[in-house]
Amino acid sequence: MKNIGIVGYGYWGKNLVRNFKVLSSCEVKYVCEKDPDSAAKCKELYSAIKVVPDYETLLNDDALDGIVIATPVDTHYAFAKLSLENGKHTLVEKPLTDSHEKAVELKQMADDKGLILMVDHTFLYTGSVKYLKDNVDAGEFGNITYIDSIRINLGLFQHDVNVLWDLASHDISIVYYLIGQKPKSIQATGISHTNNNIENIAYLTLKYENNLIVHFNCSWVSPVKIRQMLIGGDKKMVMFNDMDPNEKIKIYDTGFKVRSNEEKKIFNADYRVGDIYVPQVPLTEALSLMAEDFINSIINGIEPRSNSELGVHVVEILEIAELSIKNKGQEILLD
Repeated sequence: MKNIGIVGYGYWGKNLVRNFKVLSSCEVKYVCEKDPDSAAKCKELYSAIKVVPDYETLLNDDALDGIVIATPVDTHYAFAKLSLENGKHTLVEKPLTDSHEKAVELKQMADDKGLILMVDHTFLYTGSVKYLKDNVDAGEFGNITYIDSIRINLGLFQHDVNVLWDLASHDISIVYYLIGQKPKSIQATGISHTNNNIENIAYLTLKYENNLIVHFNCSWVSPVKIRQMLIGGDKKMVMFNDMDPNEKIKIYDTGFKVRSNEEKKIFNADYRVGDIYVPQVPLTEALSLMAEDFINSIINGIEPRSNSELGVHVVEILEIAELSIKNKGQEILLD
């Protein structure tokens, strides 16, 4: 059995404690929380967990195998670096850090020390995304030509990162998991309505080889909550609606074929509209599977699904997207 400590008992930390606590393969030995009210609530629910205000207690415990970090983004690097320096396997809430350079440094440190560095990109553990991954790999949808993602809601406004860092990080991780490619260019636009220069609405476009285009629409100021991704293949098209409790994935036997006559300069398209298939996907709580993957990776010394390479990629895209926004939507080529 592995011993872990969790840093932060706030909005997301509560969920992490709950899910790690029920795993038979690990014991939550510590929760590090400085806020007295939050610490008291944790003690009330979990009397067997040691709730401490100082991070050093976790770092200095040689019996502690791993540390889970659920704190604001601008603290991730410092907490994760100390964890790795003290020989702890480390799981960090998404995104990994607030800069690509810091993310690369953490990954290199973990690799050098033979430690697991993992990022909590929870959506990779949903039954829906796993189903999409299996079918993309099997070529069921054909060559992927576009992905169009909408992730909008009212709040929660973040104080340290813009809406892309908060919301698009989910979908960037999903796209990278599905297609395993880096884009050749990145372009983003956004605007702040809160006078703090932190964009609350943003649009991000990634262009890949073979004319694959990916678009993200993210907002904290929508009157409705939408979590939807459209995936277009040249065989079939897919709608992934995470807000639908029963039919999260719909597969459309739909497509088009171009007919052209270059001599007569005629362009025509034939359209195919076929059946709609709704597969059954597992509804196991994704966060539970993510927690299990972290512990299993420690025990068996294997790479987790949401590994440090994926985490670094997400941060790289977000950092360049922010640069594009500040440069009035400039398209930036990825080296």
